[in-house]
Amino acid sequence: MADQVKTIGVLTSGGDAPGMNAAIRAVVRTAIARGLKVKGIERGYMGLLHEDIKDMQTRDVSDIIQKGGTILGTARCPEFAKLEVQQKGADICRKHGIDGLVVIGGDGSYRGAQALARLGINAVGLPGTIDLDISCTDYTIGFDTAVNTAMEAIDKVRDTSSSHERCSIIEVMGRNAGYIALWCGIANGAEDILIPEEYDYNEQTIINHIIAKRKIGKKHHIIINAEGIGHSNSMAKRIEAATGMETRATILGHMQRGGSPTCKDRYYASVMGAYAVDLLIQGKTKRVVAYKAGEFVDFDIEEALAMQKEIPAYSLEVSKLLSL
Repeated sequence: MADQVKTIGVLTSGGDAPGMNAAIRAVVRTAIARGLKVKGIERGYMGLLHEDIKDMQTRDVSDIIQKGGTILGTARCPEFAKLEVQQKGADICRKHGIDGLVVIGGDGSYRGAQALARLGINAVGLPGTIDLDISCTDYTIGFDTAVNTAMEAIDKVRDTSSSHERCSIIEVMGRNAGYIALWCGIANGAEDILIPEEYDYNEQTIINHIIAKRKIGKKHHIIINAEGIGHSNSMAKRIEAATGMETRATILGHMQRGGSPTCKDRYYASVMGAYAVDLLIQGKTKRVVAYKAGEFVDFDIEEALAMQKEIPAYSLEVSKLLSL
């Protein structure tokens, strides 16, 4: 089986994440060092369907490890959920001699890799998402950079919130996962943290908390609101009307996706990229690379997709204790 892998394709899919370029670089250079050819697929599964495929050499990934985004580009491709479209993708891989594929992305990207593996294309997934919402791994490429970007921005908003004695609602990304909100809420010393995994949508609890804090002399209030809850601007208007405290909403948005990746994102992504290539060389397919309990490991894609991930209960408890 190992002898059958001659050419590895690599693509990035879904939302971009800092560290994806480090993973691409590692895939390309590890594969070439192992005697394989590499083809870069631009714009994810959409680019695969349009045959936007190019040969890659070691020099093509020079000077990219420090850059955010992805040099291969990325795009959403909902039509890849259809069997006939998946078959077209597998046929295109064979047409271009791609017998091993590294897919860097989130759960949706994994499902595409799973489909191609079922159709005979050896495929390995890497966890590339700022949301930290892939169940089989303790780390996802881009989360560390994104959460530090958000933390630094919240520190700045906190300064002006304190100066004006305001309540500030700061909305962070994370889709339907609350990890960025929870981490920033604790790291930034927020008074309230709203995450989709726990929030009961009872704004009166927040209002009561603000009023109680003001009675003991607290002059400003920070609320970290997860993207999965959203509606920060309308929430700010309701809170201001109920408390009499000037309230402003700040939506950090896509700035959290960009920027130069942290050392952790560069290092972990590099090791994961090399690991993926070696799995394919060993003849393994339908696998996802993960970081679990301090080690780089791999899981069957179907097993990984079936896992459930929960916000750590103790971290939630700590966030509430520290906001008292």
